[in-house]
Amino acid sequence: MKFIKLGLIPIVVASSALLSGQTPSAADEASHLSWSTTYQNPLSLYDPKTGPAVSCPDPAIFKQNRDWFDVWYLYCTGDPLNSNDKDQSGNLKNHLITSYVSVDLIHWIYIGDVFKTLPAWIGNVNTNLWAPAIKYFNHKYYLYYVAPTTQAGGSAIGVATSSDPAGPWVDSGGAVIPPEPNPYNNSFLRAVIDPDVVEDDFGQLYISYGSFNGGISIRKLSADGLTSDPSSEQQIAIDNMYEGASFWKHDGYHYLFLSTSTCCDGPLSGYSVFVGRAHSPTGPFIDNNGVPLLTFAPGGFISIAANGNKWVGPGGNVVFTDDSGKDYMLYHAVDSESPYFAGYPGFTRRPAMMDPIDWIDEWPEVRGGYWASATEQPGPAAQPSQANLYKPAIKPDDEPGEEIKDLSDEFNSKTLSKQWHFIHPSANNTYVLTGSEYEVQTMGPDENGYPQGVSILGEPTPAGDYLVETKVTTSVPFDNSCCYNFAQAALFIYGNDQNSIKLDVFPDYDTRQTEFGKQIGPVPPYFPTYDHITVGPQGATTWLRIVKRAGDDGLELYSAYTSNDGIHWTRGGTWRHSLGSGAQIGIAAQNLPGFTMDFDYVRVYRLKD
Repeated sequence: MKFIKLGLIPIVVASSALLSGQTPSAADEASHLSWSTTYQNPLSLYDPKTGPAVSCPDPAIFKQNRDWFDVWYLYCTGDPLNSNDKDQSGNLKNHLITSYVSVDLIHWIYIGDVFKTLPAWIGNVNTNLWAPAIKYFNHKYYLYYVAPTTQAGGSAIGVATSSDPAGPWVDSGGAVIPPEPNPYNNSFLRAVIDPDVVEDDFGQLYISYGSFNGGISIRKLSADGLTSDPSSEQQIAIDNMYEGASFWKHDGYHYLFLSTSTCCDGPLSGYSVFVGRAHSPTGPFIDNNGVPLLTFAPGGFISIAANGNKWVGPGGNVVFTDDSGKDYMLYHAVDSESPYFAGYPGFTRRPAMMDPIDWIDEWPEVRGGYWASATEQPGPAAQPSQANLYKPAIKPDDEPGEEIKDLSDEFNSKTLSKQWHFIHPSANNTYVLTGSEYEVQTMGPDENGYPQGVSILGEPTPAGDYLVETKVTTSVPFDNSCCYNFAQAALFIYGNDQNSIKLDVFPDYDTRQTEFGKQIGPVPPYFPTYDHITVGPQGATTWLRIVKRAGDDGLELYSAYTSNDGIHWTRGGTWRHSLGSGAQIGIAAQNLPGFTMDFDYVRVYRLKD
């Protein structure tokens, strides 16, 4: 094994000695090792042929113990390594699960793909491979992966085995889970993706999989790890909400980590990680507020979401423990300031990220709720001799301070207060004041399609930082009936018809959800103009809060909170935006026509010190 020493940073060169398991003497090698004590996201991945590797979606990790040191292996969905990574035709390469090696968990060297050619059972298709999950049992290594398309039609999950985490890998020759129909509507092409393998307390292995189209399912895995039992399949999380399932055992519970919203929408990627826990891998999985993940108004403890720095869309995660016993989340995210492969606008790159987990009241908060780090951090303990110098700090929730009476309204009058006006005078601005609520109907348009047609009741925003809160009740049936897609009751911070922040409740097929949206424009070609982050569960009545703070870079930071009782709040992600001092607070009903939205009040506050 060789090390190239750059200052205090050893970069592993994947020599035959390292990969074959040969161990150099401690005396010979100790003088060459000096471990990094700090890191800064993203992790440093390097290909000796093409340079820095800039994308590692859906990362998986494994630690191999050697006689006197540890070697760590990283596996990623098969994105190109970088914009120089091209085939003979000049196209960006599809990879068949990229793999890397490290001794410090920070600097990684590319050692090749898991497969040299596509496994024959997938068929003659042009595809990369996705979402690896590596496990060790039966005295060998198993690497589960997704074939996103197969000649048989639909996606499927395969597996390869090896005697070493560096390979060579031998495919099983068939699907562990073949393509299958959606269990909810029997439509074809269910998303058979994102595998993980977990063992229950009695030694039974299970494999989980699934996504928005079909939900998250789990099946019994055969003892040899190569096939699964379709008759044992059961649902553990609702459709149209989650994907990217992974398990972690902690203090007797199985914690199920799930990603929500959009993975790959450039600077508006809305991924975040929700968590439920159960005593068994088969569930039922419940969040910290007692809300199930398998229900039409699903919950989830938010472990990480966008926090207002440059990183957006954190998700696709796994959990691992460093050599000091500290748990970490390994995940991908998107640099909102450089979201795409250079020269390929619209092709989102998702570099590998790492941050510590703090177990707060038995729930996993990444960096104590501060979430993705963008500055230098204490490094993990990648070797038995290392200590971990991370010091936890718990982020407090924003709370309302003094109410700004001139901008607050309980809607207890039969006439509209003079503080209000309609942002779009040409819209159908009909409404009813019931004496206790502002009541308005959905008309069809929304701010992304035809903003001038949306009736938004608006008022000025206060100077400085503030919190705005409303309470909404929707006439959309609060059950799993379908389909009333996207009929919304929305709370806005409205800059103009191209730039806004929105927190709303809405139906998505058989689910009821909340979303925290960002609209931005004009944008360069191939850049998105709208996407969202999922927040807390919707209730029959839902309380919504948006908090505005000034950012350090001249932009504004907007954070979302939702509640089902007005007392206990779920903090969601934070968007950066530039809406300016002329932005307006607004409330609206929009999208699918024919539904009534009741706003009980609008209250505006200074932030509590």
